[in-house]
Amino acid sequence: MKLLRVHHIAIIGTDYERSKHFYTSVLGFELLEEVYREERDSWMGKLALDGAYIVELFSFPGPAVRPTWPEATGLRHLAFAVDDVEATLAELDELGIRHEELRSDPYTHKAMAFFFDPDGLPLELYEA
Repeated sequence: MKLLRVHHIAIIGTDYERSKHFYTSVLGFELLEEVYREERDSWMGKLALDGAYIVELFSFPGPAVRPTWPEATGLRHLAFAVDDVEATLAELDELGIRHEELRSDPYTHKAMAFFFDPDGLPLELYEA
């Protein structure tokens, strides 16, 4: 088997328009395509970052809440490389977006911090 790369990550939001605004207007993803799937009462948006399609944003009626503490089985978070984690946290502060404190990865000693999308899904900033 030879995997080439990660094709996409799927994220389900409780409010599609709110999540779409967060991922596009706040985080800077580009909306490549958007489809309403009537049979599932569900929106799907394909989002790209720096020209690379990596996120599918979904809505579904009444999705279950993601358990977080204690950590649940499954994908834990989505991480983004940034040049300056501390400066990015300051930008999140200006936008009123909840985040954890700046810390250092205990293995690489690079700066990192977690922040959260509108549904509380964990996202990570990691020093490039």
